[in-house]
Amino acid sequence: MHPVRVDVRTATGGYAVLLGEGLTDHLGRLLDERHIFPRRFIVTNPVVWRFHGERIAGALPGAEVIQVSDGERHKHLASVAHIYEALVCADADRGCVIIAVGGGVIGDMAGFAAATYLRGIGLVQVPTTLLAQVDASVGGKVGVNLAAGKNLVGAFYPPLVVVADPAVLQTLPRREYRAGLYEVIKYGMACSADLFRRVQAEAAHLANPAASFIAPIIAECCRIKAEIVSADERESGPRRVLNFGHTAGHAIESLTSYRRFRHGEAIAWGMLVASQVAVARGLLTSDDDRALEALIMNLGPLPHIADLRAAQTVEAMRRDKKVVNGRLHFVLPTGIGTTTIVDDVSEGELTAALTLVGFAAA
Repeated sequence: MHPVRVDVRTATGGYAVLLGEGLTDHLGRLLDERHIFPRRFIVTNPVVWRFHGERIAGALPGAEVIQVSDGERHKHLASVAHIYEALVCADADRGCVIIAVGGGVIGDMAGFAAATYLRGIGLVQVPTTLLAQVDASVGGKVGVNLAAGKNLVGAFYPPLVVVADPAVLQTLPRREYRAGLYEVIKYGMACSADLFRRVQAEAAHLANPAASFIAPIIAECCRIKAEIVSADERESGPRRVLNFGHTAGHAIESLTSYRRFRHGEAIAWGMLVASQVAVARGLLTSDDDRALEALIMNLGPLPHIADLRAAQTVEAMRRDKKVVNGRLHFVLPTGIGTTTIVDDVSEGELTAALTLVGFAAA
């Protein structure tokens, strides 16, 4: 076992992201080596536990399991309250740690519970989806959705350690795995032309979640995010580039009650919308726009958006948490691997871009 280690530096001292095939079987030892609290609570969902429960339980003997419902539509305060109640019933105190085992939804909810229970207990992230391994488990963002929008209640709460095992990705449905690849494309388009070109060149291999191909991609995304988060943990500046595609993407998820789209799929549509705005402004060439669209579409079909009205989507964007002093901050690509952040995108520009991508005009 020779894991890749990526360090994230924060105001609280930082933490390590450990990536390696088979790390799931060594969870207990990895936590013991870091003197992480021996009273451990695993927060997961029935789907994840069905696939990985036996291995996780074997690696963490004595850990107590709390299960919440599966899916983005359950990422709300009632689910977090369920976690609180289970902790209270078990007499959990500040000498405990929550171990989030699952995708981004589990990581967000379990992380928010850890950040707020007794004003903060330990947190370990064990991501089991590609999207969570490349993005959601790293950076310390935790939270839940409200009916009005995504992640409107949350906190910045770094984990004690992140343990990512690419071998567990073999159990993912193809659609779920593909959703994570869209997030990889986001990193390439927003931050790294080299990563973008690499995904272009290796797309056929990456379609299969073999650890030998996907592990280096995961590590590169984690390195990019670690560098950005270390410079701007609380998203006051450079970290905002990682919201590329999220403004329209979150609106799409909210409008469809978090049922139609995987998060990565919504971000894929959001990237295409942002790209159209950038082309219309003369910030992005048509060639780069076409390269982004081709890479996204070549991965496989996205859920349809033709029944979503552009005007409704614009209104949902205006409720996004990226609105500051009444102005919507929008990440626009300026080339493959580069972006800019603007706060003056008009409703007309957004409507035109959404319509070009395929949203209903009326």
